[in-house]
Amino acid sequence: MPGIVHVVDDDASFRTAIQRRLEKAGYRVVTYASAQQLLDRCPDESGPGCILLDVRLPGLSGPELQSRLTELGSTLPVVFLTAYADVSTTVTAIKAGADDFLIKPVNSDQLLSSIEKAIARHETARGLKAELEALRRRLSTLTPRQRQVFDLVVRGKTHKHAARELGSSERTVKAHRQVIMEKMKVQSLVQLVTIAERLGVLQGSGPG
Repeated sequence: MPGIVHVVDDDASFRTAIQRRLEKAGYRVVTYASAQQLLDRCPDESGPGCILLDVRLPGLSGPELQSRLTELGSTLPVVFLTAYADVSTTVTAIKAGADDFLIKPVNSDQLLSSIEKAIARHETARGLKAELEALRRRLSTLTPRQRQVFDLVVRGKTHKHAARELGSSERTVKAHRQVIMEKMKVQSLVQLVTIAERLGVLQGSGPG
């Protein structure tokens, strides 16, 4: 599977060996001698990729880098590598969202399998994020009145109830709903409600 693997490890000979191994398997590889180097260079997330991260690093540790990346909103999956199996560190890293935790020396099959799974998950996450962004763009095209109708309709209000609440006629509400469905590119109320759920609209207390 194509993609970029960002290797963060302070052992130069290990970085070189891993880079050769991964490039032979078809990956692009970028290496970093420290966590700070990776933060300074801001890895590209526009395509498939993952981070292969050593636990013990000078300065920021692997788990500390993982936390920093999460704070920055990074979606790149993290696969940890360590020469020292530490149960508490492993559990903490996995709970924080790490995709895998491999013990050095790692064999090629295990390494490539782990990276492939991590990148596949990243691709799925990127796809979902792109979908959400498209839905948010569609929602932003609604006029303030259409947004009010949208909020009422997805909460199960009838045309009659919505009309009364907005001080307009049922016919006007129906017309707004038709335009809303066209703008949101849906064919049914169920699809409209599903979009509202995905965008977190239904978590609010009222029209927003």
